Amino acid sequence: MTTIDQQLAELRDQINYHSYRYHTLDDPLISDAEYDRLVQRLRQLEQEHPELITPDSPTRRVGAEPLDAFEKVTHPIPMTSLGNAFDDDDMRAWLARIERLLPDNLPENELAFVVEPKIDGLAMALTYENGLLVRGATRGNGVEGENVTANVRTVNSIPLRIPTRSDGPPAPARIEVRGEVYMPIADFNRFNQQQLDKGEKIYANPRNFAAGSLRQLDSRITAQRPLAFFAYAIGYVEGAEIGSQQQALDYLKALGFPVNPDILHTTSFAAAIDFIHKWMERRDSLPYDADGAVVKIDSFALQRELGVVGNAPRWAIAYKFPAREATTKVLAIKGNVGRTGQITPYAELEPVNIGGVIVRNATLHNYDDLAKKDIREGDTVIIKRAGDVIPQVVKPILDLRPADSQPAQPPAVCPVCGQPTTRLGDDVALFCINAACPAQLVRQVEYFVSRGAMDIEGFGIKIGEQLVAEGFIKDIADIYFLQRDDLLKLEGFAEKKVDNLLSAIEASKQQPFDRFLTALGIRYVGNVVAGLVVSHFPAIDQLSRATQEELQAIEGVGPRIAESLVAWFSGPANRSLIDKFRQAGVTLQARRTGPEQPQTLAGLTFVITGTLPTWSRDQAQAFIEQHGGKVTGSVSKKTNYLVLGENPGSKLTKAQSLGIPTLGEQELQNLAQA
Repeated sequence: MTTIDQQLAELRDQINYHSYRYHTLDDPLISDAEYDRLVQRLRQLEQEHPELITPDSPTRRVGAEPLDAFEKVTHPIPMTSLGNAFDDDDMRAWLARIERLLPDNLPENELAFVVEPKIDGLAMALTYENGLLVRGATRGNGVEGENVTANVRTVNSIPLRIPTRSDGPPAPARIEVRGEVYMPIADFNRFNQQQLDKGEKIYANPRNFAAGSLRQLDSRITAQRPLAFFAYAIGYVEGAEIGSQQQALDYLKALGFPVNPDILHTTSFAAAIDFIHKWMERRDSLPYDADGAVVKIDSFALQRELGVVGNAPRWAIAYKFPAREATTKVLAIKGNVGRTGQITPYAELEPVNIGGVIVRNATLHNYDDLAKKDIREGDTVIIKRAGDVIPQVVKPILDLRPADSQPAQPPAVCPVCGQPTTRLGDDVALFCINAACPAQLVRQVEYFVSRGAMDIEGFGIKIGEQLVAEGFIKDIADIYFLQRDDLLKLEGFAEKKVDNLLSAIEASKQQPFDRFLTALGIRYVGNVVAGLVVSHFPAIDQLSRATQEELQAIEGVGPRIAESLVAWFSGPANRSLIDKFRQAGVTLQARRTGPEQPQTLAGLTFVITGTLPTWSRDQAQAFIEQHGGKVTGSVSKKTNYLVLGENPGSKLTKAQSLGIPTLGEQELQNLAQA
């Protein structure tokens, strides 16, 4: 006679198996009614024996009590963004760039590509421990996302537990599965029709609906939404050796995760492009929204060799589908002042629906482009969403132009502060160089206090506008010198609000140094670049003295970024600003973690290539830097040692030509302990 424990385990196994057959394989073995009967029986037994309910029970998909807010999650490995290509020429340029970085002696058939559909949904990172789903996190800014585990549990095609099957591999001890949560078009249309029948809100497009559904504080609402999931990558895995993207996809499929069946693996770049063209033709017949295709270098060893620049991997690119277009009328042409003072023209439009999104404004890029296209107020124009995201004005329809229209002129004065505008050098951009321009300062403040920067809770754009207008903030450092008595005099600032705001400002002084560097808003320096820079220059004084050559030696920091950093720190006003932050007590250096190591590698410069026996490249770099050494991304006469692993690339050839000695992993450790 079976026990209740055994009955529950058998029911869960049956339901999970049939759910896998239905949602992942699209090949059900039983009817919906029979499936519902199994679930009902499980629910009944769990109600009778609530102490036996497990976290991975299929009944847990109904959702939990509402949350107050989402906690933040730091991704163990950052979730990078992709560079974009919009035509075949862009793709060929990408291939040429990476071929210059690959070993010269690489056999042609070893350069393989994986082409995957780019589903238009919400990127998700799922963490499993011993087969059990323990966390679901959004991409967020790539470094930090939001914990949406309760909502993820409601998505039927996401396993609550990695199924154990005789024909599949065992569940790894720990794995992070990355993929896309999306809304199938048929389900989206069906849901909208049901909403319409009930006289309730309908949704514009599947992508926004999917994203909004995953960010519900009440997961019971998410459970009512017909979401689906495709796995496309592994962040990390313990207990499995995987050497390529194709192996990763096969492994995910074998574990029971849904993987898009329309994926190409090829050693022919021409075949990859042809596959993408065929995808474009199928766009309107796909069961989900897709805004392009992603091409990846298959080999993980070559991916490591190519690395990442900024926050985008060199070894992958998104070929975006042609943008959707519509026609509408330009009501007005205005200028937007950014936090750097750049004035960007934009068009106010008669609202128009493009691909499910109502567009009211569109960028005009710059005033040279505006003059070249000859776009005028009153014109009927063609609008497109570039990459299906940013609305742009393509061109005017001249046959419909009003007879009295006049060409648009660049503004002689700033539309916000009224001071004269200017062009800097040969830059096509128009600037307001008035440092006291309220529009710039407000946007600087907004960026500085934002979640991805200093994350000052409760300090929104409205507060920033009010404090700038009242004269309490004349630069971003003034945020740390706000006085309680002054704030209490302002409209809408009660005692509790003021105290909470000042507490949040005080707490932000302890934000890590890389967050502070991000918050300064230096052009081209986002959170990923800031992290790279701080790992090599862990204090503000070191960084402010760094040369362009030293900055460019950091892997992932190019000439434009290095030039921007040097220019920013060379400005007297900016140096004064740093002194003001120092006076306020803001953290201006990276915190040390772990015991101090002897600086036995001080003054030595290393380059790492190939696959090391036990260390990842990041671990090897951390070891070198902890002992005072410096790691650069390319071999030069200044390189002291090349740290050599298996399958080295062209760096070994260059090191040999320069007579630079090589070290293995153990030899590096011996050198550090000498």
